[in-house]
Amino acid sequence: MDPACARYLIRIKGHLGAALLSAFPAMTWQRQGRETILTGVLDRPGLHGVLAEIESLGLELLEVRQITGREPDVT
Repeated sequence: MDPACARYLIRIKGHLGAALLSAFPAMTWQRQGRETILTGVLDRPGLHGVLAEIESLGLELLEVRQITGREPDVT
């Protein structure tokens, strides 16, 4: 992995449908309870782009976390 890249977990309130999920092609997703969890490897501009897209779509961002090798992807 490029040292400028990191793996991120992004937690969003609610279940995103196919149209909204298509706005995040670099991310994998899963539903957990009443939330959607996005994970993926991003560089800093990529992370800021995903966060800007979340904001522009009016989604409620609950958490952004950099995932290290010592923790599971989703808790």
